[in-house]
Amino acid sequence: MIKKVKFAILFAAAIFTVSYCHSKVFAAASNVKFVQTFDDKWKLEVNGSDYFVRGMAYSADKVGTRPDDNEWMWDDYNQNGMIDGPYDAWIDLNADNYQDANENPVGDFALMKAMGVNTIRIYHAETVNKDLLRDLYNTFGIRVIMGNYLGAYTRGSGAVWDAGTDYSDPKQREAMKENVRKMVMENKDEPYVLMWLLGNENDVGGSDANSTKTNTNAVADPETYAKFVNEVALMIKSIDKNHPVGVCNATVRFLPYYKQFSPDLDFIGFNQYTGPYGFGTLWNRMKVTLDKPVLITEYGCDSYNSRIKREDERYQSQYHIGAWRDIEANSAYSDKGSGNAVGGVIYCWLDKWWLIGSPSMHDTDLGAWRGPKNDNMFHDEWFGVASQGDGKQSPFKRRMKDVYYVYQEMLWKNDITKSSN
Repeated sequence: MIKKVKFAILFAAAIFTVSYCHSKVFAAASNVKFVQTFDDKWKLEVNGSDYFVRGMAYSADKVGTRPDDNEWMWDDYNQNGMIDGPYDAWIDLNADNYQDANENPVGDFALMKAMGVNTIRIYHAETVNKDLLRDLYNTFGIRVIMGNYLGAYTRGSGAVWDAGTDYSDPKQREAMKENVRKMVMENKDEPYVLMWLLGNENDVGGSDANSTKTNTNAVADPETYAKFVNEVALMIKSIDKNHPVGVCNATVRFLPYYKQFSPDLDFIGFNQYTGPYGFGTLWNRMKVTLDKPVLITEYGCDSYNSRIKREDERYQSQYHIGAWRDIEANSAYSDKGSGNAVGGVIYCWLDKWWLIGSPSMHDTDLGAWRGPKNDNMFHDEWFGVASQGDGKQSPFKRRMKDVYYVYQEMLWKNDITKSSN
């Protein structure tokens, strides 16, 4: 296990002089595209330079509340004119749940930059603080994967929850297209945009709300869903030719439908929690079924161990090491794997207390689901690379877990696109 880097070194790398004042500095939109090499591997290019996604599913949710999408972009609970998580977060160096005199605000954006993050994922970008995202890019060099649920959780479709989103319903289809159109029109010329991502595990949803996760009928009618995905992708490309479009899945079950009915997708995304040694046959399955770039749109491991009834940060770090090394091994910058990996997005930045049960409780048993862990269970509210401590000074307090330093000092210390050349 890597030893924690001294905080003096962390801060020297992390602290930026930030004066958040709704900057009006505008930069040109980037040209982002996937290219296939002579040996049939895939690379992502931004303005002609190689780019490998070192991503983070980011939000700064306040303990005790159930936030709506992107509220973290506007929250200023201490009313100092600075957005809380991005700029006012501080590290509890001695884990005493108290802000000591030397524990000055550093902000999540600077901390992510110091960790090596170059991209964040926004799940539903219908309403965003554009000034904040401009500063994320201009000051910290971090780009954004802009997402739209495309009817998952009935968001954007207008569907009734129990019935779920119906991709054959003309009114719901038009509502979702308009929702996506709004997102693209409002953000397409912004320099922070990296790519567009449709859906979130819509391939595990169905019309029965008691047995599904995302409340869509995509599983019941994958052909209609895949055709609609392609229709939306074409619409995006008619508006914006500078950024690629992909779809987010939990499984590979829809790959044959995407191959036949969604030819205009540029990449395929997967939320994957398959084990401490990587993602198994996913890369080769994609290569032989649908030869497109693969982005791991979520991966990670919680830090709670139900067997010992306390946190186990060491195993969380081991899990991440195996996952990231597998992503790199299957990239165009390696001669070992399938050559179709273009990066990954860690789930997630901060422990989310609101996911299960009371938003004021850091639940351990509620929300636990079986998976390849040392206690055989994943715990939904403990996936962060940063903790909120006892929650009493949320959304400001941070305790960086071991996995943060593993990325900073080992996994993301060097840029794979440069170190392999």
